[in-house]
Amino acid sequence: MVSRFVFLFCLLVALSGFVSPPVALGMGLLFGLIFPHPYPDQARKFSKFLLQASVVGLGFGMNLHDVLRAGRSGFLYTALGISFAMAAGMGLGLLLRVRCIPAFLISTGTAICGGSAIAAVAPILQASDDEIAVSLGAVFVLNSIALLIFPPIGAALKLSQSQFGLWAALAIHDTSSVVGAAAKYGTVALAIATTVKLARALWIVPLAVATALVRRTRAKIEWPWFIGLFCLAAVCNTYIPAGAHEYGVAVNAAKIGLTATLFLIGTGISVATLKQVGHRPLVLGILLWVLVSVGSLWLIRAGWVGL
Repeated sequence: MVSRFVFLFCLLVALSGFVSPPVALGMGLLFGLIFPHPYPDQARKFSKFLLQASVVGLGFGMNLHDVLRAGRSGFLYTALGISFAMAAGMGLGLLLRVRCIPAFLISTGTAICGGSAIAAVAPILQASDDEIAVSLGAVFVLNSIALLIFPPIGAALKLSQSQFGLWAALAIHDTSSVVGAAAKYGTVALAIATTVKLARALWIVPLAVATALVRRTRAKIEWPWFIGLFCLAAVCNTYIPAGAHEYGVAVNAAKIGLTATLFLIGTGISVATLKQVGHRPLVLGILLWVLVSVGSLWLIRAGWVGL
């Protein structure tokens, strides 16, 4: 009863609009480490839907021309970044003697979009529940850390909003934490990070198809439908200005929804999750994440990568 009351109270606080995404994530992490989760399956399913709905809502605050420009400019960086992350992840997996399937899943989650990419590829690899749990645990732990530390790092390095938005999109695993970190940094950072990250998320489909062809397996590939709705929302905001008031309401609701999503994600990380991950997959995830984060940051600050 106590865990249910605390969970529902914290969820209401996250939905109040008075707490920031990092604070909501912190509440979720504290809850997950202290209390047994009263609704683990329901929270997991609802957080996925809420994230996608929130991303669509953010589209009502985007200009379509800016979306297309950022997506087009970020395409090459995304393709190169994904290729590097996959190759480096599998190489590190061999060095650390991490089993092939968890290494591939962690590399996929780091390269594209965290848990969504892992969930898309895992059935094709015929991964076991333990392998999926270990990979998701490693990615979610690092994803949570990224949301908390990226905005202070960006401020300390005096990154512009466009630089930070691009860095967050290239270096943070999950869309939820990318949007949360960018929203904390500024509106321009939010627009760039969301657009580039969604363009990156589209790579789930070709990677899943390629994996299925190599493995010669048949599995249902889940298309990221919400990305199309995000673009449609941007079209409405750009070409139907009469709904400006309603668009503003939708954007504010989306930001609150994202905050609640991060709380729900945080509640899924428990002491049992940390123990289950083990040290080798976690070390793999950390090393790969540091390589991607530091490498992309260096390229952005050097002026080799930009929008």
